[in-house]
Amino acid sequence: MKDGSAFLNDNAQRIIDGMIGDAERLRIGVSTGPLGECLIDAGARAAGGVEAGLRMAEAAMGGLGSISVTMDRGSQKWPFTVEVWSSQPVLACLGSQYAGWNLSSQGYFAMGSGPARALARVEPLFEALSYRDTASSAVLILETAEPPPQPIVEKVGRATGLPTEKLTFVYAPTQSLAGGVQIVARALEVALHKTNDLKFPLENVVDGIGTAPIPAPHPDFLTAMGRTNDAIIYGGSVQLFVKGSSKDASELAERLPSRASRDHGQPFAEVFKRFKGDFYAIDPLLFSTAEVIVTAIETGDTFRAGERDLQMLERSLG
Repeated sequence: MKDGSAFLNDNAQRIIDGMIGDAERLRIGVSTGPLGECLIDAGARAAGGVEAGLRMAEAAMGGLGSISVTMDRGSQKWPFTVEVWSSQPVLACLGSQYAGWNLSSQGYFAMGSGPARALARVEPLFEALSYRDTASSAVLILETAEPPPQPIVEKVGRATGLPTEKLTFVYAPTQSLAGGVQIVARALEVALHKTNDLKFPLENVVDGIGTAPIPAPHPDFLTAMGRTNDAIIYGGSVQLFVKGSSKDASELAERLPSRASRDHGQPFAEVFKRFKGDFYAIDPLLFSTAEVIVTAIETGDTFRAGERDLQMLERSLG
């Protein structure tokens, strides 16, 4: 990935401008913070909804993903599915969408995702990504019910090198419909993150598509978090198109599904409780889709592994 100029954040800014213009239709709240930052409430005090969640996901991917809602007739209880694909999946998902920026201050905590990360480049993940974004504004997505406090806004401004009035923060809690949708729209992203953890060359991933069912929102955070994770871990599917040998593609397909994890087989909320809320103690290999298809485009071979667990989905999603 070559260095870019005015790419991810400019793309996202156009999506944000559209959200602001459609605020009433999307049932979102738009305001200006004390430091001039733009704040978009997509599901905290504002009602939000599925479309707001889809727009959040599009912004989170820096405009490099196509996201829609489809009907999966194979899942009778949870047929509504988010489908996301990208012709630049590594940049869209890991360079932008991945929620990898830890933002905390005086009791406030949120994980930041979106193209502002590509300006700040404060995460170790960017050592594997050569892309550098330059832009006059930046967009950050937060999985939280509260807008960022001033110290967080100032921190993001310093890291991105932008004045705070050029920053946009879109936020929605996991318990909201929009928040849940934008989380399960990460089906492709979690698979790519695990692909990187498995040391498969990211430059060999040329295209990808992922799907996951939309779970019902729940007012309890742990339950809501469990449902969104289980939607991907037990109900998600992904197909990656890769360069390289059939052997490498076959090995990736076999190791990539969530079933390869020692913590597979229980609802995520129960796993989270078992590790006493320590997210980082959970086996990272769990975070992937249930079903994986890997196509080696240079040989024409396709490999499949894993499968969706509809019984577990019914147990978790209700």
